[in-house]
Amino acid sequence: MVSGMGFMRDVEIVWDDLLDAFENVDPETVYFLDRETGEIFSVPIDYEDDDFWEEIEMNEERYLQIPDFDYDQERQLLHEFIKGMTNPALKNILERSFMGKRPFGRLDEILSFYPEEKERLVALKDELTATRIRNWLEINDIFLSDETT
Repeated sequence: MVSGMGFMRDVEIVWDDLLDAFENVDPETVYFLDRETGEIFSVPIDYEDDDFWEEIEMNEERYLQIPDFDYDQERQLLHEFIKGMTNPALKNILERSFMGKRPFGRLDEILSFYPEEKERLVALKDELTATRIRNWLEINDIFLSDETT
């Protein structure tokens, strides 16, 4: 257990970069965090550089792949959001929209007419993403050097 302890150092990670990586919905792009520098970088999933992939593989303690966007969690969040609405007409519209395959785009359009509801959804989403990020950092023994969250 002690062997991995050397990696438990404070690194400066730009929270917004981490947020962008966790919110990445492009299946063709993969994000990594360099534990030593705190840098977040992305590459195309079919990046044709064997040396690069070999480096990543040989240093998996250093280069952590950032998890893909979690559609199931997003659907759960939207479900909770809609359940908490007080406007019955809007709630009805959103419930029908929610049945679609990728509800978020249409939801954004609909909510553009309801700024306070849109704000509530954005706050919920940010909180969910921040929680996912904090859990992931904790699992990987990474501690942010300054509380940017």
